[in-house]
Amino acid sequence: MATAVDSYFKISQRGSSVGREVRGGVVTFLTMAYIIVLNPIILAGVPDVEGNFLGGGSEPGSGFATIAACTALIAGLLSIAMGAVANFPLAIAAGLGLNAFVAYSVASQMTWADAMGLVVLEGLVILVLVLTGFRKAVFDAVPTQLKTAIAVGIGLFITFIGLVDAGFVRTSGIPAPPVQLGIGNTLSGWPVLVFCITLLVMFALHARKVPGAILIGIVFGTVLAGIVQALTDTPGGGGDPTSKGWNLNVPSWPDQVFQSPDLGLLGEFNLLGGFDRIGVVAAFLLVFSLLLADFFDTMGTMTAVGAEAGLNDDEGTPPNAQRILIVDSVAAAAGGAAGVSSNTSYIESASGVGDGARTGLASIVTGLLFLLSVFAAPLVQHIPSEAAVPALVLVGFLMMTQVGGIDWNDIEIALPAFLTIALMPFTYSITVGIGAGFVTYVLLKVVRGKAAVLHPLMWIVAALFVVYFAIDPITRWLT
Repeated sequence: MATAVDSYFKISQRGSSVGREVRGGVVTFLTMAYIIVLNPIILAGVPDVEGNFLGGGSEPGSGFATIAACTALIAGLLSIAMGAVANFPLAIAAGLGLNAFVAYSVASQMTWADAMGLVVLEGLVILVLVLTGFRKAVFDAVPTQLKTAIAVGIGLFITFIGLVDAGFVRTSGIPAPPVQLGIGNTLSGWPVLVFCITLLVMFALHARKVPGAILIGIVFGTVLAGIVQALTDTPGGGGDPTSKGWNLNVPSWPDQVFQSPDLGLLGEFNLLGGFDRIGVVAAFLLVFSLLLADFFDTMGTMTAVGAEAGLNDDEGTPPNAQRILIVDSVAAAAGGAAGVSSNTSYIESASGVGDGARTGLASIVTGLLFLLSVFAAPLVQHIPSEAAVPALVLVGFLMMTQVGGIDWNDIEIALPAFLTIALMPFTYSITVGIGAGFVTYVLLKVVRGKAAVLHPLMWIVAALFVVYFAIDPITRWLT
């Protein structure tokens, strides 16, 4: 049995072991588990155009448990599919940013069922683009050094995510500076202390080359948070950027560990309802915005994870790229069909890779833990993010080390690479960073008289990104 598993997943061939894959899968889950809580917070608190809240009920948050269960279910099934079909250490869950776009920009114009119908349609369109080879062709057309810049930019992005989620970096509430260290440029609150101590422990373990440094660090942070909470009784922050409380979950032991899930959102979508509600042009532009974000987020994510794992080829392409893209496309449609917004590949998977994962077995482990959390949502909701997000900072450092692969003396690649790296964290969007890099790369080739060397698909992608960046005035003009 062990030999068959090793052979199927190429565990030994990739220099790994079953133990490392299991450990990496657990680490990835722990750094992603927040989505089980955060996705319902985003989706359950916003009414659709008819005043209804997702998951049922007439009050904000009334559908929280239903959304959480369905979020975990789809993440589990599609992460397992990614591991089994593509044999790649990449996990899947509801896409952050995409869920906010669906909640605030799409559902505000139609019913939740209509909005999820557009998400399903977007996923099906991407699947067609994958099966026709277009999505893979675009990926292959991107210069290798630009792919490296994408990986580095994502490293800085997830570092920023970790620092913000821990309350180490916060909005200042004033134009300059827009962000600051803690509250008033002073670290305040017990949760931030837990984050800092956990991060330093994780750094020390990594420097000592301790196997499982990230997982050990997360477990340490969770125990420390529990002790701190028992002594201080610190409340939750409730989303207040000036709070000194826990950012998302208050560490505690729940009254019950398991509960029967409510999966009532499955199948709650209306495929073409959005077109009837707001018209063909407006609905098409919403689908286009969703599609472009999904299309390039995954490209950047799989490049970065593959690079961190040492799996990419000389052109910066991970193994089984076509299969990765197929599973990811199916995930987009599946998320809409389950009523929990588009699902996509998660850059947090790099944390598992940083702890040793190299194959799809790690993704299967992550998926199984998501499936378990469908029934164990009470337990997952009580693990503080401050104990898990230090992993993102450490992995951000590991991904940043690839910056030496960029020729900073070549202005034609250096400027696009710079914008790609800088704009991902500064705009909180992988898509924006990739788009700015692509458009600038094409522009510089043109102005320096080298347009002929550009791959035809780079012209198409750059033009699409111009439309993406100008989507608001275009929408106003057409509608």
